[in-house]
Amino acid sequence: MSKWLPGAMLSLVAASSANAALLHDLFQDHVVLQREQAINVWGRAAPGESLTVTLANSSSQTKADSTGLWRSSLPSMSAGGPYQLSVSAASGEKQVVDDVMIGDVWLCSGQSNMVLQVHRALDSRSEIANSTNDSIRMLTVPLANNPVPQYGFASPVQWLKASSTTVPEFSAVCLYFARELQKKDKVPMGLIAAAWGGSKIQSWMTASALRSMGGYDRALDALAQSSTDPIAAASQWASIWEGWYRERTKDQPWSAKPSGEWKPAPVERGYWEDWGVPELAKYDGMLWYRTNVTLTKSQAAQKATLALGRVDESDQVWINGRLVGAAGPGGEKSYPLPPNVLRAGENSVVVSILDTYANGGLPGPMESRAIRFADGSNVVLNKEWRYRLPPANAAFPLRAPWEATAGLGVIHNGMIAPLSNLSLRGIAWYQGESNTDEGDRYQALLTRFFADWRTQFGANVPFFVVQLAGYGPASSQPNESGWAALREGQRLAVKEDQNAGLAIAVDLGERTDVHPANKQEVARRLARAARHVLYKDTAPPSGPVPVSASRDGDAVAVEFTDITGKLVAYSAVRPIGFETCGAAPGTCEYAEATLQGQRVLLKSANATSATRVRYCWADSPVCTLYDEAPLPAGPFQIEVK
Repeated sequence: MSKWLPGAMLSLVAASSANAALLHDLFQDHVVLQREQAINVWGRAAPGESLTVTLANSSSQTKADSTGLWRSSLPSMSAGGPYQLSVSAASGEKQVVDDVMIGDVWLCSGQSNMVLQVHRALDSRSEIANSTNDSIRMLTVPLANNPVPQYGFASPVQWLKASSTTVPEFSAVCLYFARELQKKDKVPMGLIAAAWGGSKIQSWMTASALRSMGGYDRALDALAQSSTDPIAAASQWASIWEGWYRERTKDQPWSAKPSGEWKPAPVERGYWEDWGVPELAKYDGMLWYRTNVTLTKSQAAQKATLALGRVDESDQVWINGRLVGAAGPGGEKSYPLPPNVLRAGENSVVVSILDTYANGGLPGPMESRAIRFADGSNVVLNKEWRYRLPPANAAFPLRAPWEATAGLGVIHNGMIAPLSNLSLRGIAWYQGESNTDEGDRYQALLTRFFADWRTQFGANVPFFVVQLAGYGPASSQPNESGWAALREGQRLAVKEDQNAGLAIAVDLGERTDVHPANKQEVARRLARAARHVLYKDTAPPSGPVPVSASRDGDAVAVEFTDITGKLVAYSAVRPIGFETCGAAPGTCEYAEATLQGQRVLLKSANATSATRVRYCWADSPVCTLYDEAPLPAGPFQIEVK
């Protein structure tokens, strides 16, 4: 049974919603509720109001608490419907929800590859034309982030039945996953899509889970302060961020009189990739911008706002050496300025911009960057801008804890907290691209994430994880790879969890597109893992899995399990992508591999001294080892024993 959120947490929004419907917005016509588990229902009414909740032939009595919040639990039911759900208050108020189905409820979450809609996926015309299925319904949670957990959604939601008019905007993976499951388990499927492109896993976790991991306390303290005193929170965050930067370099580019060389920045050309500067043509990372603006005494004394216009992607802004704002991607940026930050005469404006994908910089028109004063006047920042690169070890800096996609717990507060009482069949998780800069920590993060959400959705709720697909240029020699390290974190976290399954997707990637279109095969592999974990299907949950690596004369033998039929190599007699490695980075060599039954024998220049074996260890590797399912052996690293 799901664990109820503490009343204090749920009451954050209730006080301002006295005129809302009795039921939480989750409960609307066409809703699907979880079969064979207690059915949790909740909402709000007048404080102390007595209510009767009825579903089919079951009913229960409950009472709203002092904040108006109420909750009830109805007995479990078998798959079926349609039914009617109603809530009646002693005052005579009543709400009725029609076409309620009992089946399996899935929460589909993650970042852009989970968001990716059917109309953008492979063979979309045929998929849309043949999509009508009244027993598959989807609710898409609106994007929202907040420093504190929320009771309700940020905007209205609706349960939609699958049809040619609705599915174009459905999450493709989530829809196809349900469709695959229905081939063997013909019950209604309720899909809740709660995903946000570019989001890091930390933004989906609760503050308590992050604190338990260590290293996040100061940033979380600043986040908590941001909802009541944003100026103090900015000051606190400045201390954290500037301290982090100074640990890597003695330089302080944000100061009013910085040292070092600053080169002319042709901001009128927009993105820095379009400046014609070779070192920036394909640069992803942080870039420093600065300019000066001269103000009168009257202007400096007014309340003012700094407008930056469009920024790609994240930014932090200092005026006269004082941090005045920090925000993640999205929308035009503007920051109300704290008192006494401006001064008569020359003022320095310094902006650090972080770009992690595609183009970066200040693409908006020059007039969009200005200081706007309370009297309606403004001063456009159209004077000379200059730029400089940070040192390599500071190119990907800390992100402000209130940023939506890279913050701490803020997406959880806005998009998952409103769902936290719901009974689920399971969770599909497709995320990781935004955490490849910390791949070595991802196993710990994902393991804690599993535990975190299980406190909200039930101790035994299963997770089904899509491992990262290949993306980026192919490698011609062994390299260290953040993408490979993150895939290994995904593999190990799932391996250690008896209620989790992994869908290998490395072979489904597209080198030039981080959003591969073949979501049908991703869904098939997710469904296979789910059937193995949930329904005890005897078929292996994924492709061949390494068991051990051991010495065999002058070679290394890797043993595999979970093989359907036998091991096969595509397009050649031998599989490729195996490496034998020493303990230190940079010691890996490509190995010649030979299939021997359920094992692969590896020979290489360093095989006799190797301490590790890696397979398909690259951002976008070529992986040719499969079984006869046919399913690929996923990327891995394993010790030689």
